[in-house]
Amino acid sequence: LLDNGIRPPVIAAGINLFSGPLGIINRHVTGAIPIRRNSKDPAYHVTLKAYVAELLARRDMLFYPEGGRSYSGELKPSKMGLLHAALQADRSKLHVVPMAVSYDFVLEDRTLSRQGVKRRQRPFRHELAEMVGQAVGYESRAFVTFGAPMPLVDYDPENKRDIVRLAHRIHDEIGRLYKVLPTAILASVMRPAMERPALADAADALIGELRAKGANLAVTTGRRAVDEGLDPMVGRGILAIDARGRIRVRDRFVLRYYARTIQHLF
Repeated sequence: LLDNGIRPPVIAAGINLFSGPLGIINRHVTGAIPIRRNSKDPAYHVTLKAYVAELLARRDMLFYPEGGRSYSGELKPSKMGLLHAALQADRSKLHVVPMAVSYDFVLEDRTLSRQGVKRRQRPFRHELAEMVGQAVGYESRAFVTFGAPMPLVDYDPENKRDIVRLAHRIHDEIGRLYKVLPTAILASVMRPAMERPALADAADALIGELRAKGANLAVTTGRRAVDEGLDPMVGRGILAIDARGRIRVRDRFVLRYYARTIQHLF
């Protein structure tokens, strides 16, 4: 970033990422700022808003408007705390650059897909240990897509309707930018057992629907989706191919998790 004249952003991260070895990295390497997402303390909220406004006078900030991981696979609604805080800064110079990140697979898919909803905050060291156990054989691509900058000059921080409108606009733009990958396409059309040609035909039909909605497609044909997505899903233990060459669902929970990653497009 520095080589291209772009200031590295300060990252806003949950307080659970500031314990153990990862906490040392976040404090002393990434320069991330800890956010107490569930705090009800008014003094904390006032202090955070003032700090963010002051920070944005000198630095850029990267934050995740959903406020945490999706436990269902779906794109979560945007939270408005940091947006409200950002609007306290000089809005005439402030822009939001929407960014969508999509993966073939997320490391903790098995854990998240079975839990479904976040029941309680666990120490991140426990979650990290669990993810390390799931990392054997894990491979994935990551796609990052940026949208056009959104000027914030017309949004009033004292007007709740304006903040809600901005949150919805950012959410919708991130959903539009989200790269639709072969794994999500196959997960969406897969039935308990299918022949490869039938799977390709179903994927082709879904791609046609997504194209009509203006989705950001990584592949443009069902055959390509099967060629790129099937083997990785078999390797991940989500699908299996039997002795007769039929494709079968091996882990329906994880399959549904990835199908939900593009649910916002319908």
